[in-house]
Amino acid sequence: MSDIRTLKQVLKQHRTIAVVGLSADWFRPSYFAAKYMQAHGYKIVPVNPKYPEILDEPCYPSLSAIPFAVDIVDVFRKPADTPAIAQQAVDIGAKVLWLQLGVVNPQAAQIAQHAGLTVVMDRCVKIEHARLFGGLGWFGVNTGVVSAQRQIPPT
Repeated sequence: MSDIRTLKQVLKQHRTIAVVGLSADWFRPSYFAAKYMQAHGYKIVPVNPKYPEILDEPCYPSLSAIPFAVDIVDVFRKPADTPAIAQQAVDIGAKVLWLQLGVVNPQAAQIAQHAGLTVVMDRCVKIEHARLFGGLGWFGVNTGVVSAQRQIPPT
């Protein structure tokens, strides 16, 4: 379910991610993770009824409102909400149910697995992508600068 081979396969093969519970607040983990994945070529589909748009993408009130195929349903919601979200992921034909760090619900996993979805639970999509594909640096950010000297911004 969360072995390295499965995680790599999921992140290589599936490029459209519906992020359920994505916040428009830049300081929230969901925003940070989605922005990172977007910057690495993934299509981010925000799912949150509070907002019309997040990360320059139209925001949908539910998974069923998305008018195109979604590969991964990435969930930033409390564990009690996840069985219904898992069923929605099955209903829209998603391939993967990804429950973020701290989001663990065996019932949701069972619903998704029974329908043939790959399930990743209690892991962060951003952290796993960075770890497996070379995007992690100090503080979890890859600055692209390899130097022991302090970088002075141009004036």
